[in-house]
Amino acid sequence: MKFAAPLVGGRLVKRYKRFLADVILDANGEEVTAHCANPGSMLGLKEPGSRVWLSLSDNPKRKLKYSWEIIEADGALVGINTAHPNKLVEEAIEDGRIDDLTGYASLRREVKYGKNSRIDILLEGADEHKTYVEVKNVHLMRQAGLAEFPDSVTARGAKHLHELADMVAEGHSAAMVFLVQRPDCSTLSLAADIDPAYASAFQQAKEAGVAAYAIGCDVRQDGIDAVKPVAIKV
Repeated sequence: MKFAAPLVGGRLVKRYKRFLADVILDANGEEVTAHCANPGSMLGLKEPGSRVWLSLSDNPKRKLKYSWEIIEADGALVGINTAHPNKLVEEAIEDGRIDDLTGYASLRREVKYGKNSRIDILLEGADEHKTYVEVKNVHLMRQAGLAEFPDSVTARGAKHLHELADMVAEGHSAAMVFLVQRPDCSTLSLAADIDPAYASAFQQAKEAGVAAYAIGCDVRQDGIDAVKPVAIKV
């Protein structure tokens, strides 16, 4: 995934009201408010003074023309925009980077299923076999090399796991893909101390036959790519 235009560098002043971040731009020292497309706690990724990079929109209808894309943390570039993971996983599947999710005849995004939900990616084979793929963004690292999910309580995430298990019960396949938007993690685990209900739902889904994969990202100022498998230990 390439950014449409070069990103704009700056220093983070603060992130607040979940979806807002004030940033001082490197180029001219101007303080701007950027959209933060991330509903999580962003634990460890909102330290004032951190180096950040923003994208700039030319859409005149947008209230905020800047969007926060990347932060430098723990010596690495970390992608924080949760609008990108579905596209990144789609690219990874189409490029054959997740072995068990290759060979399908079609890939569709945001397809209705379950109880008033939409699946992130629906894979369909020539034999009409379906695999429902849910994507979760990951960027929490509290221990060097270990990515963790979630970084805040996610009742919606637990609901998705139950619905994936329902699809397996109906005779389909289902998979959870954790997209790790940072290059410095080789292993992923569940943050059961943050959300024990999600950890329990994950185990139930796994026992029901829902597969799980994790893939790490190469994060650069010109783009982000999901390129390397990350081991899951739960």
